[in-house]
Amino acid sequence: MVKRAPSAVDGMLLGTVLLWALNITVTKYVLDHGFRPLAYATIRYFAATALFWCFTYARERSFRVARRDVPLVLLAALLIFVNQLGFVYGVDDSPASTVALILGTTPIFIGIYSTLGGFERLQRSFWAAALLSFVGVGFVAWGSGGFSGNVTGDVLALFTAASWGGYSVTVAPLLRRYSPFRISALVLALGWVPLAIAGVGQTAHQSYHFSAGAWLGFAYAVVGPLFLTNILWFTAIDRVGPSRASLFANLQPFFAVIFALIILGEHLDGYELVGAVAIFAGIALERLRRRVPSLSAAD
Repeated sequence: MVKRAPSAVDGMLLGTVLLWALNITVTKYVLDHGFRPLAYATIRYFAATALFWCFTYARERSFRVARRDVPLVLLAALLIFVNQLGFVYGVDDSPASTVALILGTTPIFIGIYSTLGGFERLQRSFWAAALLSFVGVGFVAWGSGGFSGNVTGDVLALFTAASWGGYSVTVAPLLRRYSPFRISALVLALGWVPLAIAGVGQTAHQSYHFSAGAWLGFAYAVVGPLFLTNILWFTAIDRVGPSRASLFANLQPFFAVIFALIILGEHLDGYELVGAVAIFAGIALERLRRRVPSLSAAD
């Protein structure tokens, strides 16, 4: 049997996952150095939307979707809005490594929503994977400070995973009729509107006297995980399909934890390590059961 040599597409997929993984650590750093959560999300999404609209218009010359698809686009935008609320406040309240581990439950939520939507019928092995992952989340939450410590941030991180799973299932029918670039451009713009409204107070009173490191982190958070990854991820999916691409996506929580431990100096205690093993075991079990496409860039 001839082994397949790593390709340029593999490099694109791995690069995308690394950019996503680093985003959690970078966001934690920027928020810890003066950016208010909603001001950060509002300005970041505005800048990324502007970049992505220019890219998409140059590529497609249109953002049009059929009237029948407008409700799905609006629902996807709403889910992106609530996803960002959960993400920025979850990262603000909890260690980046904890958030990274909890976000590993995203494939489980995708499976649950797919079942509720009637897209597939899940077997017992999936529910075993789900139970194992959520037990892992419990250990991670307990180890990160106990349920009386960072419970708000941990719940928001779980909410972030749940809302992203809902978004992934919502856009799946749209991606069969439109390019992912068009859908991402529309969803980014429409999701930014309620985000800007919710964050108007923080944005108006935000001080912008940050260190060079904080500004560098903010620039990365705009260009890397929101703009560049969309291009790399969807180009790779177009060449090799979502099933192979999702194999790389499952590595994101692992790399995100490594970045948090090295860059921010965080650490995992015994309970968190047990939880991490349980979450990754749940991901592996779910991975063996079926192939789940990761449908858009995270956070």
